Amino acid sequence: MMKRTEPALILAFITTAILSVGGLWLLSKVSPGLVPGLIGQSAPGANSSDPQQQTQMTVLGDTFSGYSTFRSAAFQQALKETGVSLRYEDEFDQAKRAERMNQGQADLLVTTLDQFLKQKPQGKIVALIDRTVGADAVVLNTKKYPNLKSLLDLNQLVARARSQGQTLGMAFAGDTPSEYLALVLDTKFEAFQLQNFQIAKVGDASEAWKLLQDPTKNTAIAVLWEPFVTQARQRGYTVVLSSKDAPEAIVDVLVASDRLLQSQPQKVSEFLEAYYRRIDTNVRDASQLQTQIAEDGKLSAMDAAAVLQGIEFFTATEAKEWLTKGILTKRINSTAAVLTLTGRLNQVPPQPEKLFTSQFITKAASNTQTLIDLVRADNPSLANRLSGKGRAIAPTQKLNVSQVKAAPDIGNLQVQGEVSFGVGSADLTSDGTQTLAQLVQEINEFNTQTVAVRVIGHTSRTGSASFNQSLSQQRAQVVVDYLRTRGIRHNIIAEGKGFSQPLPGIQPGSSRNQRTEIRLVRVN
Repeated sequence: MMKRTEPALILAFITTAILSVGGLWLLSKVSPGLVPGLIGQSAPGANSSDPQQQTQMTVLGDTFSGYSTFRSAAFQQALKETGVSLRYEDEFDQAKRAERMNQGQADLLVTTLDQFLKQKPQGKIVALIDRTVGADAVVLNTKKYPNLKSLLDLNQLVARARSQGQTLGMAFAGDTPSEYLALVLDTKFEAFQLQNFQIAKVGDASEAWKLLQDPTKNTAIAVLWEPFVTQARQRGYTVVLSSKDAPEAIVDVLVASDRLLQSQPQKVSEFLEAYYRRIDTNVRDASQLQTQIAEDGKLSAMDAAAVLQGIEFFTATEAKEWLTKGILTKRINSTAAVLTLTGRLNQVPPQPEKLFTSQFITKAASNTQTLIDLVRADNPSLANRLSGKGRAIAPTQKLNVSQVKAAPDIGNLQVQGEVSFGVGSADLTSDGTQTLAQLVQEINEFNTQTVAVRVIGHTSRTGSASFNQSLSQQRAQVVVDYLRTRGIRHNIIAEGKGFSQPLPGIQPGSSRNQRTEIRLVRVN
């Protein structure tokens, strides 16, 4: 008589086996390296690493720390056990990176989403690597210009320099996330225009950091990456906006050539399985990755930790969700809009879903999900981190009006259109409602934990001061209420200024003074 085993007992036995020394091979098979002592060991039944059976693959990238896994000897050895011999090459010229793929000199390339859209390599996005959450930032030269603390101050400084026949400088590394952040400033913030600066496009953030510190230069602003962002903070410079404030602005992707996808689709799937197993290992313990980053960049352990803290790596389950649930499509549209508005792209791709495919990540995501299911009962924290929930944005910390008012300014959002009201009233016009509807998406690009919103209403000098003060407050509150009903979760407050702050050079009674400012401020 066959003994009957309940499913619950089977799961309990598997979990116990995982946690025992003798059963560690099971977890290793799902994600080798996740269990201490198994890093670098192959799973039972792994493919032969016979060089004659190896498929050669070339990946083009650069020295960005987020790509360190591809340069890892342990990862490359794991790939060999699946029959893939990997060669990673630095190609710093993004256009050449795409050209070399098009000429058949590369099978895969790693790049940022904006550069993928701009360079148009003959391939598809097959996986997501990381997003930066503070590793890239806009830094103001407060050391040279002590009153320079926000983009509003920068605008005034630019005007003052222009009146004296001078042009202020701005420095960033070209064709990198630094340049893309500069484009974000140009398109998202009122009165900020790249054309107002003498642009120094350098090869590396270290050069931009040197220019910012040079007292003989008029460099007022630079876009840097870690570890220079942390160094700038420590030395008294102002970090006015970072990728933590716009956490989905900079996304790194893995692109497979059309040739590889057509000729060896199975190898692409195996490559992604090996890559995300390594990521699963790093989720549990990032010490090896930190060491790799330090070695790659010749950084101290402290600087490597700062770099790692500013990067969030996608797990396979997260990447699959982005690829299958419209998140990447939305990100492509938003990124392409910035590139189009700044003349880097002719148009937003009409069919963004044709630029990527989710079919090759399916097995890797299944492996990670199996691992999540196996460890959830005994280590829910690790399970959440593997699924991406461990770093999900927490509920917005509620701040009172005085706290938001006292928060340091970032700058005013560029309002496409006019937030218009009826004459002498606080009733939005149809055009005003349409403008605010478009503004909702712009505000939602920013992190609710680090950015709050001040809606500031102004009137022209027509009628009594008390009436205009009341009217401006009512109008600002109407805007706040509308934005909240449309899902804005940020701390947001209404402020009325009446006609006390007319625009420079504009007559106080001019209707141009009737305006609504959407000011972002830094909190937490």
